[in-house]
Amino acid sequence: MHQPVRKAVFPVAGLGTRILPATKAMPKEMLTVVDRPLIHYAVEEAKAAGIEQFYFVTGRGKSALEDHFDVAYEMEATLRERGKAEQLAEMQAWLPSAGQIAYTRQQRPLGLGHAVWCARHLVGNEPFAVVLVDDLMVCDPPCLKQMVDAYAETGGNVAAIVEVPREQTSRYGVLDVVEDNGRLVRAKGVVEKPSPAEAPSNLTIIGRYIIQPEVFAHLATARPGSGNEIQLTDGLAALIAEGQDFFGLRAIGRRFDCGDKLGFLEANIALGLEHIELGDGVRRILKGYL
Repeated sequence: MHQPVRKAVFPVAGLGTRILPATKAMPKEMLTVVDRPLIHYAVEEAKAAGIEQFYFVTGRGKSALEDHFDVAYEMEATLRERGKAEQLAEMQAWLPSAGQIAYTRQQRPLGLGHAVWCARHLVGNEPFAVVLVDDLMVCDPPCLKQMVDAYAETGGNVAAIVEVPREQTSRYGVLDVVEDNGRLVRAKGVVEKPSPAEAPSNLTIIGRYIIQPEVFAHLATARPGSGNEIQLTDGLAALIAEGQDFFGLRAIGRRFDCGDKLGFLEANIALGLEHIELGDGVRRILKGYL
């Protein structure tokens, strides 16, 4: 019986430079896909996976993100006065309970590994999930739920993976695979952003992880790696070197890279077409342009 995954870390201190100027004054995590911000999708996914505690590693200019998960007294009062009971109930339903959310700051942009390390005292000595909000995962069951179910069988560390053309390996953390059983692979190493010629495979990590707490000790002493940042993959490689198991899961579903302008636009189109109220209208609009 493996220790359950109850906590999730959301590294949300990034500047969103790939999608400027939209992110000049707006946190990228608050950019809206159809009718809700990216961070909303991520938290809902984590809740569906059984996560009980949500830890946000923030930075300057992220107050809108914090406000999104707080009670909006004026808005609730207005909805109540106007008899919009359904909208009021919907808005209250997805709010986490008091005490389920905590925030900590990453004062300097020193990389994903450093951002995760900043949450060490919140996580404590138990396995935890890491959710990168840029990667919008549309899966049934939700991506993190698939990973938690796999972790219940395997233990160790688990990352969501996708196959990419070899020429794209320099954008991702890449697995050095020992065994491939279809949906689940076991790795003997992980390399951050290798050149295509040096990549051990074309299986790359996307923004979902389940990690053992021993990673914090390695991140505490890690030196800057790729991009002169403290890389989470270097901490994961250290866990593998210590003998911990590391698995990659090919999640069933779709991934949208919403940190990229075209990926963000694609997500809005795809989810707009599937929206129960807006789908027909979106389809008509697209036909008008095509």
